Amino acid sequence: MVLKGENLNNKSQANLTLLESLTILGCVYFFGVDCNKGDISNAWSTWVGLVAGAAMGAVITWWVYYRQKKISEKQDELLNHIADLEERNKTILNKILSLEEKIEAMLKT
Repeated sequence: MVLKGENLNNKSQANLTLLESLTILGCVYFFGVDCNKGDISNAWSTWVGLVAGAAMGAVITWWVYYRQKKISEKQDELLNHIADLEERNKTILNKILSLEEKIEAMLKT
């Protein structure tokens, strides 16, 4: 059985542990850690670099996906056009063959 006072003590201890783990990263104001060191340039630049890198990675990934999608659609369009041309060529060749057979039949008689 956990008493209310002990439960609150455990929660505050967990919050303290979280704050201690954040202070290892350096002094970053937006996590609520007090800055007593005076110099936050290293930690701040790390976080800014991570966020900027993630944003740039997301933009590049989206751009590559979009370009590949457009190229794929264009390729599908060209393949469908080629298939239509092949079908028309087969039809024309069949007509030429039947005409040739008719001409040969007429020449034999």
